Amino acid sequence: MGKTKAILRSMRLRTIPLSVAGVLLGSMLALADYHIKLWTAVLLVLTAAALQVLSNLANELGDVQHGTDTGEREGPLYGLNGGELDMDDMKLLVKAFAVLSVVLGLLMIWTSFGSIFTMQAIGVEILGALAIWAAIKYTLGKNPYGHRGLGDVFVFIFYGHVTVMGAFYVCAHCLPVWPLVLPACALGFFSVGVLNVNNIRDMKTDAPNRVTVAMKLGSIGARVYQSVLIALGWISMVLYCLFRYPDPWHWLFVLTLPLYVQHIVGVWKRKDKRIDAMLPQLVYSTLLFAVLAGAGFIIFLI
Repeated sequence: MGKTKAILRSMRLRTIPLSVAGVLLGSMLALADYHIKLWTAVLLVLTAAALQVLSNLANELGDVQHGTDTGEREGPLYGLNGGELDMDDMKLLVKAFAVLSVVLGLLMIWTSFGSIFTMQAIGVEILGALAIWAAIKYTLGKNPYGHRGLGDVFVFIFYGHVTVMGAFYVCAHCLPVWPLVLPACALGFFSVGVLNVNNIRDMKTDAPNRVTVAMKLGSIGARVYQSVLIALGWISMVLYCLFRYPDPWHWLFVLTLPLYVQHIVGVWKRKDKRIDAMLPQLVYSTLLFAVLAGAGFIIFLI
């Protein structure tokens, strides 16, 4: 039971709603305009969750290998850096979730397109392979991009555009890039915000093995950056609603505004170590934001 609990801690289940948020928003926006298959949407969510866990496990393994996670780390201890799992355990878990991500992804593609060999399917498979690579290489390997201050860029792309627009394409088999890029940007900005909170918390212990945007900006600059990210996310979704056919239901996501205000206030008031509480708060706020944003366009049609 001790090892099982350690594995669950390393999976960091509290982060799964973030990856699921973009997939749900993309699927719901597709449902608002097209007929979609239920099992395709379900497998999209499961694939996103598996990729998130893969990223979390690979992140922990990479941080321990590079000496980033030490006893002085401000954040919670997981299975490997807590001593309950060893390197072989973690490597096995990474391989297992990589395989699970591939299997779920192929099932999703087959359910959507009826084959895994059509041009549409192959295009999604290439995107999925890139997502697996990005999940693993964030901190693993000789020159991980997460240690060079590039994590924000990759999170913006994969948690925003790949999840929202990718889910829309898999469900609808078409991709109206404009203005769909706007809700994709919204989820991307919020997701980078989650990463930034994590990096603010770990600023003191990340150096000198890892460079992040938060470290480059400093404590105050990173908080300004966080405020800008949240503002840009909201601006993106507001613009999307303005470009679409106007209807009051489309603004359902505005109900989450107090949560984001609370988040910004907490980021500015809390010291670096205590800021960790703002991470799950932003994750669940983003999930609710995505669900309400998508629901507003579906309810409009009922």
